Amino acid sequence: MRTLLVALFLALTLTGFAQATRPNIIFILADDLGYGELGSYGQKLIETPHLDRMAAEGMRFTQFYAGSTVCAPSRSVLMTGQHLGFTTVRGNAGARGREAQTLRADDVTVARALQQAGYATGLIGKWGLGEPGTSGEPGKQGFDYFFGYLNQGHAHNHYPSFLYRNTEKVPLPNDLVQVGSHEGSGYSKNQKVYAGDLFAEEARAFVERNRTRPFFLFYSMVTPHANNERSRELGEGNEVPDLGVYAGKPWHDSAKRHAAMITRMDRDVGDLIAHLKKLGLDDQTLILFSSDNGPHREGGPNYDPAFFTPSGPFSGLKRSLTDGGIRVPFLARWPGAVKAGVVSDHVGYFGDLMATWCELGAAKAPAKLNSISIAPTLLGRGPQRRHDFLYWEFYEQGVSQAVLLDGRWKALRLRTPQAPIQLFDLKTDPAEKTNVAAANPQLVARADRIMRTERVDNDQWKLAAGARQ
Repeated sequence: MRTLLVALFLALTLTGFAQATRPNIIFILADDLGYGELGSYGQKLIETPHLDRMAAEGMRFTQFYAGSTVCAPSRSVLMTGQHLGFTTVRGNAGARGREAQTLRADDVTVARALQQAGYATGLIGKWGLGEPGTSGEPGKQGFDYFFGYLNQGHAHNHYPSFLYRNTEKVPLPNDLVQVGSHEGSGYSKNQKVYAGDLFAEEARAFVERNRTRPFFLFYSMVTPHANNERSRELGEGNEVPDLGVYAGKPWHDSAKRHAAMITRMDRDVGDLIAHLKKLGLDDQTLILFSSDNGPHREGGPNYDPAFFTPSGPFSGLKRSLTDGGIRVPFLARWPGAVKAGVVSDHVGYFGDLMATWCELGAAKAPAKLNSISIAPTLLGRGPQRRHDFLYWEFYEQGVSQAVLLDGRWKALRLRTPQAPIQLFDLKTDPAEKTNVAAANPQLVARADRIMRTERVDNDQWKLAAGARQ
C-alpha cells in the first residue's frame, strides 16, 4: 500500500509540474507578408524593429513553409495538422460555394485539442474557415472567444462596417460602399476605425483576461493584405490610417502605404510583447510569428511588389508554388526556453504546429496527422525528426502540385496531373530557374509517386479528371 501511495504521489506531482510549466502560446499570423519583408530576413526599406528584436531574442527559421500559397487552405493546414492532400479546405472556395471553405464538425483543430487540455483559447482577426451558422464557426472549432472577420472577402476591408464578437455582429462607425457579393466587402469613404488597431487592443485584452491560466491566442492579422475591392474600384488597395515614417520618402504613394501597413503591424507586435512583460507573463509565453503565404500584387495598378523584393531570393508571389509563394518568415521567442539569436535551417511547415503545440501544452493530438513536433529544435533538446517530403496542391487555373523532397529538391507539376514534372535543386538554385528533371529520373519518379498516393479527394476538392490515383 505504501508503494502504491508513493507512486500516486509522484504521478500527481509530475502531472502538476507539467501543468504548471506549460507555456502560454501566441501565434501571430501576418496576411500576405513576404519572406523578404522583415529586416531580419534582409529587407532594407521597410522598418520592422520589433520583429527584428524578436528574431534577435529568439529563433529565426530560414526554411519554413506556409500551408498553402493562399489564405484559407493555409489556415486549414495550420488548424488540422494535415497537409493539402488531406486537410478539409484546400483552396479559396470561389464559385464552389461556402461549403468548400468550411471546416467540418468532425475536424479536430489545434484549438480544440488545447481547449480540451485546459487552455483558454482565443482567435482575434481573420478566420475564413466557416461562415455564421456553419460547422466551421470558431466557437464550434475549439475557440472560447473570437473577435474579427468570419469571411475572408469581408476581411479585405480594413475599415469594415461591422465585425463579429463570437456569433454577434458588432457595428462600427465606418460606412460601406458594397463591392462584390460578400456581406461587408467593399470599402469605406468615411474611415473612422481601422480593424488592425481593434485587433491589437483585443489581443492585449485577451492576454490580460486569461493571465492566471494557460492560454492559446491565434492572432490572425489582416495586414499587409490589400483591399482587393478598393483596388479594382479606386486603383489603390493598401489601406492604412497614415504613412508614418514613409510620408517623406520619394516613393510612389502605394509603396508608402504598403510599407506603413507592415511597420504598423510591427508596432502592434511590439506592444503585445511589452504587455506580456507588464503582466509578468513574458517568460511563460511562447510567441511565434509567420505569414499565411507569400507577398501579394493586389494593391492596385500603381503598386509594384518588386520595389521591396518581398520574396527575398526566391521566385514567385502569392498563388505560386515556387518558394516565393510558400516559404515564409518564421520566428519563435520564449525567454529562458528558446535560446536567443539562433538561426535554424530546420525544414518545417504549418502542419507541424499541431504536434508542437500539443507536445508543449500536454494535449492529446488527433490521429492521422502530417505533423512533426519542432519542440526539440525550439528547446534545443534531443533529436529532431525530419520530413521526408512536404506536399502542396493549388486549385486555380487547373490543379497544380508541389513536393519538396528531403528539404532540397522541389518538384512542380503545373495546372494538370498530366503535366511533366519539373525539378529544381534549392541548394544551388533557390530561385528555381533551372529544371534538372532530365538528369534526376529517380527523384522525379519519387515525386510522381507522392503526388499520386499521398492524398485523397474529398467532396469539394478533387484533382482534375483523368488524374492517376
